Formats: sequence, structure tokens, C-alpha cells
Amino acid sequence: MTTKVAVVGASGTMGRLVSRLVEESDEFELVASLGSKDPLSDMLGADVVVDVTLPAVSQSVVDFAVANGLNVLVGTSGWSSARIVSLEHLVADLPDVGVVIIPNFSIGSVLATSFAALAARFYESIEIIEAHKSSKIDSPSGTAVRTAELIGKARAAIGPVIAPHADQRARGQQVASVPIHSLRMQGVVAKQDVIFGGTGETLTLSHETLSSTSYESGILLALAAARTATGVTVGLDKIIDLAPPTSS
Repeated sequence: MTTKVAVVGASGTMGRLVSRLVEESDEFELVASLGSKDPLSDMLGADVVVDVTLPAVSQSVVDFAVANGLNVLVGTSGWSSARIVSLEHLVADLPDVGVVIIPNFSIGSVLATSFAALAARFYESIEIIEAHKSSKIDSPSGTAVRTAELIGKARAAIGPVIAPHADQRARGQQVASVPIHSLRMQGVVAKQDVIFGGTGETLTLSHETLSSTSYESGILLALAAARTATGVTVGLDKIIDLAPPTSS
């Protein structure tokens, strides 16, 4: 039995990619493609709603879907910790509804973020530089925010990172004490460097997206997870198995 999918933001780059993957899959069926002028009620009848809209629109899409008992896969940036906590309270009263929020569908990106959280305990000086195409309207990126939040969580028992002169605008925006510097440029798809500074050394964890095809496997994994999700799940790392293999 196929899962019926409605894509909201279907005319955008990610919307077209998700729609194509759904149409090519034997597990999913595209039943609605919503643009900015279509009523949200057009998503009714789907099993899973995919939100790939804009940060200013995303919450209203999710709220409508959840209120109508539909599971949601969110691929839109801009979901801060405060917004996610509010959503968790809402979904807590709806035990059969699930929302999966994915800041970045790239397997390489989620691995780089996980590596950054692992390294965070060993360095007191950490900063993030992220770059996206000039048309991306939000900054810092959802991936950078997620990375900084996981770094902060990893350092919870240690304390915040060292970020001198943080009051100066050129020092970036701090998230969980980590300075983030955003570039919006032509010729860029997506790139993130997490730079760790220590005594006599630096470590850079770098990930670059060269093509949107890098998102395909992550999208399919997230769609599969969204079918049966309950509550709120944040990050592709919660879906794929990142545990190291155990020796027999």
C-alpha cells in the first residue's frame, strides 16, 4: 500500500525534487502539489505532508496539517529551538501525529554535524562559517543553527565556547555561544566549515554540497520515517543509525 503525499512549496527547487522522488517511488503517491496561491485544504487526503516553503510560511503549514491529523516532514529552514518546543507542546496532545524536521537532507552534512558535536568537548574555541546561494533568504542556515545547538549540548557540562569580542557585528551571530558567519553568494550551492581552535592547532570539519542530488537519499529516508512518526523528531541523525558497529 502506497503512502499518499502532499507537497507544499511544490514549485520551488526542493519542492520539485521531492515531487520527482515521490513520483518515481513505488512506496509513495503524489496526491497534491501546493503553490503559494493554493488553499492549504488541498493537502487533505494525504497521509504525509512535505513542507518545503519559506520560513515565514512554514509554521502555518505545519499547524494546519497537525490540526487535521496529518504527519508532516519539514524541510524548511528557520525552525528555532523555541518554535520546536512550542510545536512539541502542541503535538503532545495528539499522540497519533508526528512531525519530522530535517535541517539538511544530505547524509554528508549530518555526518559532519555529528562529528562537530563529538569534537566540541575537546576545544574551547569554535566558530562556524556557512555559505549558500544568494537567493537563500534566511541566515544563519538551519544546518548551522542545528550544528551550533548540538555543540552547545555537547558542552553543557563544560561551559560555553570562547568567543571574544562577540559584541562586534563582524563577529557573527551567536547560537548556543558559537559564532556563525553567513555568506550568501552566487556560484555556491551549500558549504559549511566548523573550525576548532586549540593549543598550537586548528581542526576544520568541512562539508560542501555540489548538487541537490546529494539530498535524494536523505529525503527518501525522512519520508519513510514520517509515515509512522509520532511526536517531534529533529534531524536526520535521529533517523539514520550513527552508532559505531560493535565487535562480535
